[in-house]
Amino acid sequence: MNYETENFEESMRKITENSHKIYKENDIAASIASGSFKVDGMIVTPCSMKTLSAIANGYSENLITRAADVQLKQQRKLVLVPRESPLNAIHLENMLKLSKLGVWIIPPMMCYYIKPKSVTDLTDNAVGRILDAFGIEHGLYKRWKK
Repeated sequence: MNYETENFEESMRKITENSHKIYKENDIAASIASGSFKVDGMIVTPCSMKTLSAIANGYSENLITRAADVQLKQQRKLVLVPRESPLNAIHLENMLKLSKLGVWIIPPMMCYYIKPKSVTDLTDNAVGRILDAFGIEHGLYKRWKK
């Protein structure tokens, strides 16, 4: 087993330990696939262009795309963190379509104006932006002050 595999398995163990519930991708009958199941919103990260396209076009083929569709129909917050680069016109059109529906598109951009000292600084900045979309307090980056 290599470092990347060990790191991934450790990350998945931590996610599982800290999760209230874990669903299978094809469990369309899961509670989160219903509009009557109350949630504040949903974050899809990382979001492939396949998933983004499915959400943009109402193609609910699995639990992720169905739950995202529910967020749209219930007018709840939906945040997508696209992982692809470079982007083509189809990707941009799908993002624009979703943005016009109120979806937050938050690519994990490398923000050099924050003067990062490490990759962790860049990661914290991206995660902080996602948490900001939900109004979740954090100390992941310094905020601008007057």
